Amino acid sequence: MAKLNIVLYEPEIPANTGNIGRTCVATGTRLHLIEPLGFRLTEKALKRAGMDYWKDLDVTTYIDYADFLERNPGAKIYMATTKAKKMYTEAAYEPDCYIMFGKESAGIPEEILVENQENAIRIPMLNDIRSLNLGNSVAIVLYEALRQHHFEHMQLEGSLHRLQWKE
Repeated sequence: MAKLNIVLYEPEIPANTGNIGRTCVATGTRLHLIEPLGFRLTEKALKRAGMDYWKDLDVTTYIDYADFLERNPGAKIYMATTKAKKMYTEAAYEPDCYIMFGKESAGIPEEILVENQENAIRIPMLNDIRSLNLGNSVAIVLYEALRQHHFEHMQLEGSLHRLQWKE
């Protein structure tokens, strides 16, 4: 089965990346990190946020955006940005697509967005806010992509059996 891919372009905050890594493990999603990173992958905050899930994470790092493109030829990439016209719910996510998010302080660089306008998506929000937290943004878009594929590789029934219903 094909896997969805989350791409973080130059992430700066270790706790955000750790939380995103945990979400990726929980959903069977690959994580791609484009350097430079604003932290070392050994940082305590990253490990704390990712907890004991980090060892199970399918993660790849790249020295820069060109390296990412070279190692993933023909990848269908959706670019999450506040500047897009299309809402994230209007995209039809392929089962093996890549969903890219920019660094916390600046987003995805303009020169990359200009080349990918047709694949740019946004999460709607009020005008007086700059952006949502990176971890929240990843979760919102990733779960929409998973929903479109009916959560087909996730064990929904298993979690229901663990509940003790009282009547």
